[in-house]
Amino acid sequence: MKRILGLDLGTNSIGWALVEKDFDNKQGKIHGMGSRIIPMSQDVLGDFGKGNSISQTAERTGYRSVRRLRERHLLRRERLHRVLNVLGFLTEHYASQIDFEKRLGQFIDETEPKLAWRKIGRKKNGKEKFEFLFQNSFNEMVSEFKMNGQDVKIPYDWTIYYLRKKALTRRIEKEELAWIILNFNQKRGYYQLRGEEEEENPNKLVEFYSLKVVDVKADEEPNRKGETWYSLILENGWIYRRSSKTDMSDWKDKVKDFIVTTDMNDDGSVKTNKEGEEKRSFRAPKEDDWTLIKKKTEQEINQSHKTVGTYIYENLLQKPNQKIKGKLVRTIERKFYKEELKQILQKQIECQPELFTDDLYNDCVRELYRSNEAHQMQLSKRDFVHLFLNDIIFYQRPLKSKKSSIANCSLEFRAFKDKDGNKQTLYLKAIPKSNPYYQEFRVWQWLYNLKIYTKENDTDVTNQFIRGAEDWERLFEFLMEHKEVNHIDLLNYFIEPIVKEKFPSAKGKTLKAEILKEIGKYRWNYVYDGEKDESKKYPMNETGYEIRRRLNKVKNVPENFLKRDVEQYLWHVIYSVTDKIEFEKALIAFANKYGLDEASFTENFKKCKPFDSDYGRYSEKAIKKLLPLLRLGKYWSWDAIDEKTKDRINKIITAEYDEKIKDRVREKAIRLNEEHHFQGLQLWLAQYIVYDRHSEANSVGKWNSIADLENYLQEFKQHSLRNPIVEQIVTETLRVVKDIWNHYGKGVKDYFDEIHIELGRDMKNPADKRKNLTNIISENENTNLRIKTILSELLNDNSIENVRPYSPMQQEALKIYEDGVLNSGIEIPDDIDKISKKSEPTKSEIQRYKLWMEQKYRSPYTGRPIPLSKLFTPAYEIEHIIPQSRYFDDSFSNKVIDLGI
Repeated sequence: MKRILGLDLGTNSIGWALVEKDFDNKQGKIHGMGSRIIPMSQDVLGDFGKGNSISQTAERTGYRSVRRLRERHLLRRERLHRVLNVLGFLTEHYASQIDFEKRLGQFIDETEPKLAWRKIGRKKNGKEKFEFLFQNSFNEMVSEFKMNGQDVKIPYDWTIYYLRKKALTRRIEKEELAWIILNFNQKRGYYQLRGEEEEENPNKLVEFYSLKVVDVKADEEPNRKGETWYSLILENGWIYRRSSKTDMSDWKDKVKDFIVTTDMNDDGSVKTNKEGEEKRSFRAPKEDDWTLIKKKTEQEINQSHKTVGTYIYENLLQKPNQKIKGKLVRTIERKFYKEELKQILQKQIECQPELFTDDLYNDCVRELYRSNEAHQMQLSKRDFVHLFLNDIIFYQRPLKSKKSSIANCSLEFRAFKDKDGNKQTLYLKAIPKSNPYYQEFRVWQWLYNLKIYTKENDTDVTNQFIRGAEDWERLFEFLMEHKEVNHIDLLNYFIEPIVKEKFPSAKGKTLKAEILKEIGKYRWNYVYDGEKDESKKYPMNETGYEIRRRLNKVKNVPENFLKRDVEQYLWHVIYSVTDKIEFEKALIAFANKYGLDEASFTENFKKCKPFDSDYGRYSEKAIKKLLPLLRLGKYWSWDAIDEKTKDRINKIITAEYDEKIKDRVREKAIRLNEEHHFQGLQLWLAQYIVYDRHSEANSVGKWNSIADLENYLQEFKQHSLRNPIVEQIVTETLRVVKDIWNHYGKGVKDYFDEIHIELGRDMKNPADKRKNLTNIISENENTNLRIKTILSELLNDNSIENVRPYSPMQQEALKIYEDGVLNSGIEIPDDIDKISKKSEPTKSEIQRYKLWMEQKYRSPYTGRPIPLSKLFTPAYEIEHIIPQSRYFDDSFSNKVIDLGI
């Protein structure tokens, strides 16, 4: 009797059955069955079905991120309080509300005083009354506004902008400086990580503008939608054309925000249309246009040659009604704030050095790092500017290392003894896929597995295209020049020279047509859709392609500059340096080291995005050992093979006995009897030669007891699988197996003879297929709603007979009618295409859609038009293309509408 455990895995449930079966005697019994439901919200399941990999804890993670941001802001404020207190910069009322003994730098419970405002009692209505402390500076600011002709009521809070400007050139009070420093802690600017910059399209210039509308001109006649077209004349001479159902004359003399996209030629000039007008489009800003607004604000600040505080203050002098937050200055780079505070501190240290002595500086450092003498020593060589800028306000915590989550290499490890004398094995980490060694390794592996077949009879004709080592070399060089390839790219590489030789006089379109005709006869062995003549794109030398693409734009690069060691070094800079400023420094150092044009090189590489954090199966050390055996022809060298592998190869050739070389390896390498034979090897054979094994596991992963299974679950690293739902199902399945083993088998070794697993449809499908299925369902729902809406409208049309809006038969007939038109291969106007995708078109849209379909639908058999007015009468019926008597296919694609019998 065989004891079999069957498991049925779904997205939120695990069904199981434990049976015993005697196949010879056809007997069996069921020990138990059941299911385990995994609590999971519908929105998470829905996202999984759509192909989105979203953790159930994503929302909680978002809240935690906000909480951490606030905690870090408060920690910086506490550190500032401690330093400013040592310096004696804090006002008396403010310092008295801070705990400097136990909860260092924190406000006393339920208090949060304002440094510039002191409580002086209560008003008659019972509300607290406050006094502004920096009245002299406020009066100075008011005087400036009056001198500028602005006799308006000014808020006290604007004094901070006046002080930020004043502190750049003159001495200010120490309490005022403390107010400025604490203000910088509140708004530090945006720290843009390297790689977050958007690559600019050289043929599209997208800019943010705030422009005044100087005139509004309306066209005389409205369009068919009842909308009037307006020409909005902007202050710089541009004309913005747009339609609207409402009168737009009130836009005149108002300032409006625009996102302007200008089409550019390759030489940088603006493209023009047939009338000679510049091609430029306008739209209103959206939420995700904040990067353009940020860029515009930064550009205006740079052009003003002022600091942020001065820029805001002088704008307020000119326009006191100007909104500051979210309007004048939104999100900008951190460097603007950092540079301003640096200038302020340097000027104030120059004006009043008695407040910034070395003794006071060392007292501040000791206050912050009471138990960290090493850091005290390190900071003692710095100054106040560094302390405030880099150690407190603009300190950026380095990202945590995630090296532990990288998979281990199964081939390379390091054996050692721990402090207790026990033997330990530490496997090396897998190589990043962007590493140039991995890129070459992947290309050799891919091309050795390549096969070319004829479409007609599936004959392998690879040898007709690749005849020897030189052909392999050229193919390798072709693939190494490309970022990715599909079947058209590859077949074009093989077939173009053959067609050119066959038709030497053919050029241009004629040559291209002959090449495509010849390509159509073949396919490759990789993923290929014969019906659509499409294939998956396979990654090749992505790293080398990106480096060469950028290097080609650098001035005066020496010929054959990109050698292996140079490419490896440059990749390491791009891959490992994460901070944007440090990355630019590293690029400058690289350019100087190799004698490249510093400005040109830095400009072309500074926006290079960090390579993806994807990893291969093997470590860099393993790939360096395997690569020399994969290479062939001029790329192969006996000297490139490591000494240990050379020794193994010599023993294989001479048949010398070595217990470390298994008989299986000698059998696989039976035909390799010369040194030069050990090139161009398949990966599996190279692994046998170097490591004595291929896919055989180093140790068999089998759980012999419940304790083994429990240990595995305890040591299982959360998020080690890419999809959180799949990870949850896998771990919960192991727990179900453990519970069944414990309950029915009492933990007996080898209790199960077999375990059968059935995966649900959603679990089997990859993310892109799940997303595609969701889109199809959504489109079908839209179609069904549209068909019902159209039928309801046709009921009111006396020219169309026998309409029943809720009849499934008529709904299906209209769907077939619509599908026959849309998929007939004719050109579909844009407005009709939009209607065909709507779920509930309007009455006028249905009328236009109905007339268009009547003009276009033809019987597939007679070619004559089928009038919509007769569609629902007995004159026309739904027919099966393939008769049901021959093959039962009741699907939508097997149905047409034709004349009834």
